[in-house]
Amino acid sequence: MKHRMVTLTLAAWLATAAAASGQTLIGFAKLPPDSFAPGPTSGQQITPANGRTPPFVNKQPIQGFSAVLRAPNGDFLAMPDNGFGQKINSADYLLRVYRISPDVRTKNGGSGTIAIRSFITLNDPDRQIPFAITADLTLYPGTTVPVDAALVSNRWLTGADFDIESVRQAKDGTLWFGDEFGPFLLHTDATGRVLEAPIPLPGVKSPQNPSLLPGETPNLPRSKGFEGMALSPNGHTLYPLLEGPLVTDPDQRRLIINEFDLRAGAYTGRTWCYELEVSTATGQSIGDMTAVNDHEFIVIERDNFEGAAAAFKKLFLVDFDERDANGCVAKRNLADLLTIRDPDNLGGFGPVFRFPFQTIESVLPLSENVLAILNDNNYPFSAGRIPGQPDPDEFILIRLDRPLAQYGR
Repeated sequence: MKHRMVTLTLAAWLATAAAASGQTLIGFAKLPPDSFAPGPTSGQQITPANGRTPPFVNKQPIQGFSAVLRAPNGDFLAMPDNGFGQKINSADYLLRVYRISPDVRTKNGGSGTIAIRSFITLNDPDRQIPFAITADLTLYPGTTVPVDAALVSNRWLTGADFDIESVRQAKDGTLWFGDEFGPFLLHTDATGRVLEAPIPLPGVKSPQNPSLLPGETPNLPRSKGFEGMALSPNGHTLYPLLEGPLVTDPDQRRLIINEFDLRAGAYTGRTWCYELEVSTATGQSIGDMTAVNDHEFIVIERDNFEGAAAAFKKLFLVDFDERDANGCVAKRNLADLLTIRDPDNLGGFGPVFRFPFQTIESVLPLSENVLAILNDNNYPFSAGRIPGQPDPDEFILIRLDRPLAQYGR
């Protein structure tokens, strides 16, 4: 009986390892879910979830990361989104970019922890933003709670002002953020200070666009603005990608990639389309888009499920120089984040590692075949790792089975 059990276990291991071919986990680190930074009391408009009871007094949760950039000395700049997931409940959540230092666990060692080195908070002291923001108010919207005095005096931006989902750093050191509410491009200096009025996408408005006129019908669904945004290798061009299709598009799998010229400070009018594998009716959406070279990009595509229910979390290599049968950018499978080989058990879950989070929104090429990937933990709401427990922020390194250049044409 004992010999038979060993045989079956080995067969099961071989089956799962074969299913996970294509990518290998080579580094793992995580930030505990209950990680906070100093700041005004937050979470005053959310309800308890996964055993956590708000508000979070005199602190800000270091929310799941929606974008990541490289920083000097092996550090990274990691950007949370608007906080608690909605405009109406995130007025006390500050928009920030954190400098993080992962000590990834590898087969050669490492603690598997993430240190928070510093952060910047987006702010508008020069009143570049032409519409009212939280800092202009006396009370948080829909409450009798006074807006924090430090938030007002510093004119810090909050998750009720913008839903930032992507960030890129230009060659001059300034930061460009992609927002979902407008959708807008938001431009700040390296300290987070807004440099100019938010730049709208011509002809596109979401229901949360502050310039929406009475009776005007938005043509972009709520929370479907700029999700991913790539920067060309020469630093001249941004490529913001809408998370969802336009309401008026008969093909509800088709997303639009726009081109923005940083030197001219304007959209060029050039666009490309990206076609989702599955209709948005199932919750399918993109999570990030980042450049590999001047015509190839990595896109995260995911379903809206977590934990055992998660079924589709993939990376695709897309090529602007090629078209598919529908005229959209050509796609090639790059990695399946639900079947990652883990021969050294770095993740602690056995020979096959799953990244089963509802929102996976950061990918960054580190070499010709190594990618860094981070999740958005939607604290305290998502529970993809352990049911009933809020998710950590995880930082993983995967090695592809061949260099990125070999996935192309």
